[in-house]
Amino acid sequence: MGQERRPAEEEHPPVGQEYRPAGKEHRSAGQQHRSAGEKRLPAEEDHGRVGQERRSAGEEHRPVGQGHRTAGEEERRSSGQVRRVVRNGRRLGEGGGRFAGVERRPVGDGAVEHDGEVVLARGADLSDPALVLRVAAAAAQAGLPLAPATVARLAEDAVLPSPPWPDGARDALVSLLGAGPAAIGVWEALDQAGLVVRLLPEWEHVRNRPQRNPVHRFTVDRHLVETAAGAAALTREVARPDLLLVGALLHDIGKGRPGDHSTSGAVIARDIAAYLGFPDEDVRVLETVVRHHLLLPETATRRDLDDPMTVRAMAEALSAVPGRERETLDILAALAVADGIATGPAAWGAWKAGLVAELARRAAAALSGGTPPAPVLDPAHLALARHDGAAVRVIGSRVTIAAPDRPGLLWRAAGVLALHRLAVKTARTISSTPGEDRADGTAVLDFTAVPEFGTPPDPAALEADLRRMLADRLDVADRLERRSRSTRPPRPGLTVPPPRVAIVDDASRTATVVEVRAHDRPGLLWRIGRTLGACGLQVRAAQVDTLGAEAVDVFYVVDQAGRPLDDPAALATLRSRVLATLH
Repeated sequence: MGQERRPAEEEHPPVGQEYRPAGKEHRSAGQQHRSAGEKRLPAEEDHGRVGQERRSAGEEHRPVGQGHRTAGEEERRSSGQVRRVVRNGRRLGEGGGRFAGVERRPVGDGAVEHDGEVVLARGADLSDPALVLRVAAAAAQAGLPLAPATVARLAEDAVLPSPPWPDGARDALVSLLGAGPAAIGVWEALDQAGLVVRLLPEWEHVRNRPQRNPVHRFTVDRHLVETAAGAAALTREVARPDLLLVGALLHDIGKGRPGDHSTSGAVIARDIAAYLGFPDEDVRVLETVVRHHLLLPETATRRDLDDPMTVRAMAEALSAVPGRERETLDILAALAVADGIATGPAAWGAWKAGLVAELARRAAAALSGGTPPAPVLDPAHLALARHDGAAVRVIGSRVTIAAPDRPGLLWRAAGVLALHRLAVKTARTISSTPGEDRADGTAVLDFTAVPEFGTPPDPAALEADLRRMLADRLDVADRLERRSRSTRPPRPGLTVPPPRVAIVDDASRTATVVEVRAHDRPGLLWRIGRTLGACGLQVRAAQVDTLGAEAVDVFYVVDQAGRPLDDPAALATLRSRVLATLH
């Protein structure tokens, strides 16, 4: 009484500064768990202490969702999904010991499977700020638990990312969340070790927080993780799966704060998104998603869908990021489903789902945005073309090729990258017609590619193979086929949503636009491109993005005469053949 209430923005400490309730003292996010003079415990005991040192007197933190586990979850924990493995009096889980008959299989950069658990690879770089999340993502994507000793080692010795996070750390977080239900146990292991609140300090305020509405079946933190896990099944429905997954993780981050949790949460989400290193426009999209995460279900159940003002109000609410309204709407529609299912059967049913879907459909018809425009030919890229008409440049993770355009150039270049065990994270390709911009039918391919495992390949060897490919002296398909025959089949991992292929009508007047959304795997771009070539099509332009573990690719293709396809039967065949390639 009598005190002036501060605006919501002032009520929250900035991201990176921990929330400190009155009378309680917490360590900062980056502070070590023990002082320099504190005695270090053996690994077995030390793991038990990790995550306990943050507790203040009289306060007890439980793991994510404790008290809400079903009997089946407890059975899985006791049967080995989250366990300590002991053999001959020794605990497995670190990469140092070898046991007869125990196979070590790489599952990610810096991570290997060892006796049914994921452990650190020998030589894993603990100074890499993305290592913790990358190992966690590898475990979740493989459907395996993290070894307890590995979690303890990461909590004790691994460097964590500083704001703004590097791209690799943010990408690993998205990949972890994209693993769906398999991510929950891995997230819980990180949470018990105190790593989650060190990575995301604002998580402390929702950790083990009870819900005020009894319709919820989980605590706030567990609900957020469950929603993100549910959103992973809906990543094919959106153009930006990374924003959907992070938005799902943060949508209720404002609970327990003064005022409306959507409004206060939007402020926190904005700061966290910047902390994670998202570009400014993506930060605004995430802020809008958290602010309006209840917009669709509340409007659909409380307003007349036939009233034009209903859709108009939706459009106004989504106008915070001009040009991204349709993208934001798709994220909100998917989030509404994941949020409702994670809340419980009393909050989500067929009737409500139908109303939300219908409102989203009507709003989509009135909004702009959607398929990204074709890339534009950059004069700086054209300057790469030398007098012989071809150029290759490899600088770090950036691979740029400028060469005379010809059928199959994209997929052959992608195949060379796959031969060198490079995963394509982004690709932008554009072709000019003869005489356009003084280029005689030049194609420019600009890739960002990172090693699947370990150190990157020799740039000189990569450039040499790309030049051999351009000179038709390298049979990419044969080399990849021979390598696949000599490679052990991968361990079956988690179940992923089925791929989606769409022919986007009216997106271009000069090309047929093919949009592909699928779970990423080695050589995916090569397989898609080869299928397009087998259909007699040439890629005029492409925009390829790997967001976490999800590929979102758009191809602008033309037939041999340089025209878009207009025959419905040919379009149906194209879609079915690309879809078959993805299975």
